[in-house]
Amino acid sequence: MELLLVVAILGILSAIAVPLWNNYLDKARNSAAIADIRSIESEIVKFQAERGRSPNTLAEAGSPTRLDPWGNPYEYLRIQGMPKKDIQGKWRKDRFLVPINSDFDLYSKGKDGKSVPALTAHESHDDTVRANDGAFVGLASEY
Repeated sequence: MELLLVVAILGILSAIAVPLWNNYLDKARNSAAIADIRSIESEIVKFQAERGRSPNTLAEAGSPTRLDPWGNPYEYLRIQGMPKKDIQGKWRKDRFLVPINSDFDLYSKGKDGKSVPALTAHESHDDTVRANDGAFVGLASEY
């Protein structure tokens, strides 16, 4: 009887601890993605200062194989100086469908590895995004 009671208590403690641990891991991964995006952003800004234009790819900026905490490559889209037809439908948009950046988009697809341009779409809620030309970096669901 005592053994059964101990097993039940351990089961209850596990049921409480596992979700808390998973939430902690998600927050840690989101923080790592935010730090990575800030780091990549500084490399892009340095490239712009040295060459007078934005890089066409992350590889050109010096971050060719950088992966987010979930193992997906970071996404980059040059906006400044590009013809609208080349970026139409690709740049990230807020809930009013207004582009969130005017220079470049930089984001992680998040935990599910899926993303669409509108931040209000379910696939984009877990994305870590750079918005307002770098004034905001965080979860798309918090923007």
